[in-house]
Amino acid sequence: MHLWQGLADVPADWGRSVVTIGVFDGVHRGHQRIIGRAVEAARGLGQPAVVITFDPHPSEVIRPGSHPFLLCTAPRRAELLAELGADVVCMMPFTREFSQLSPEEFVRSVLVDRLHTSLVAVGENFRFGHRAAGDVAVLAELGEKYDFTAEGVPLLTDGGVKISSSLIRQKLADGDVTGAAADLGRAHRVEGVVVPGHRRGRALGFPTANLETFPHTAIPADGVYAGWLSVLGEQDGQEFEQAHWPAAISVGSNPTFDGRERVVEAYALDRDDLELYGVHVGIDFAARLRGMERFSSAAALAEQMRNDIDQARAITMTGAG
Repeated sequence: MHLWQGLADVPADWGRSVVTIGVFDGVHRGHQRIIGRAVEAARGLGQPAVVITFDPHPSEVIRPGSHPFLLCTAPRRAELLAELGADVVCMMPFTREFSQLSPEEFVRSVLVDRLHTSLVAVGENFRFGHRAAGDVAVLAELGEKYDFTAEGVPLLTDGGVKISSSLIRQKLADGDVTGAAADLGRAHRVEGVVVPGHRRGRALGFPTANLETFPHTAIPADGVYAGWLSVLGEQDGQEFEQAHWPAAISVGSNPTFDGRERVVEAYALDRDDLELYGVHVGIDFAARLRGMERFSSAAALAEQMRNDIDQARAITMTGAG
């Protein structure tokens, strides 16, 4: 997979290609259907499949300060798109100037002049151009003018409810990581860099990796969860796992110790030998075990933590990371 940081990276001799366009935050099952159609069409035509996505999130540019909580980082998005068969991921910088392009200006400057698009597959609710003036019908009309085909892919529903990034964010805010995982097609991941904490977990016999999470991360509701802790690497703009352990995860302010700051931390089960300070890690959430509670003593908390760890072990030893 090739990663382009905008249209300037398109090779001068680039030929025809099949394109799909979207923010694709989370690359959830609905996104997977759209991307799958683009990849299928590309294979049938013998052309590369190009995924155009955006960074930063368009909402932050159009409505500054309204940045939604993100379901994955840009490198993680590129990794997931590559796994779905994308030959190229074009991570377009979304700027105020870019947002001002009319639908036809967008089509001409991006799809026609640079990518020589033969077919575009997008979600049936796709909007583009200044003030979202363009839709699939407009895209199809412009396709007739500029010699490409436009397809609107039906959106994916589950139980009559449309799968969407906003719905997944709400499930995470409610602590429903199992429901979020069902929509994503995998466990939700929170990433960050391990930083020193108060070392309370180590004192209780359960040393945790405390994350300094990346900005605008979608973090599940306060509580205790089962999941996995992974050390992450990055190569050519894509992430990969270097190590992976089942884990018990805590999200919250540690009320037993009168904590004030919201913390995300993970204990790799049965490991007290890990040195992870300064390391980029990911925490994948499998299931919520309980809400955040205040205990009468550190000993009572430690007893509950042992129960949490037993539950986390049972879940992660039978589930897939």
